[in-house]
Amino acid sequence: MIFLWLLYPFVVRLATAAPLAPAYPSCDLKTQRAIQGETGGSVTDPRQAHLSVRANILQADISTARKARRLSQPQADSLWQRVAQVRRDAGRFVKAQGFLSAGERASYDRELDAVASAVCRAGI
Repeated sequence: MIFLWLLYPFVVRLATAAPLAPAYPSCDLKTQRAIQGETGGSVTDPRQAHLSVRANILQADISTARKARRLSQPQADSLWQRVAQVRRDAGRFVKAQGFLSAGERASYDRELDAVASAVCRAGI
């Protein structure tokens, strides 16, 4: 019985501690939406550059979550493909129009936000 009383402070601290969750960079949506990418190579539009940087960060977080076994392989593959689709679609728009509109960027940001939300839920 005395042993239990000795452990009590540790148990209380563990029970009241903040949950341990990986701090994936893509979970900070405010920062992610403010990212500015650099143009160069196949990325010729500033809004496309923004999406490209976000996609890179998100795919890195998907890989990290998968390696930590927070996501199954099928979940990781599905999320990865959603991010890759945003990257391809943005590239097609820029190639066809010469630029990516603010509305298109907002739409793609919402899709990336949805993927980030799934990754962050898995990390909790």
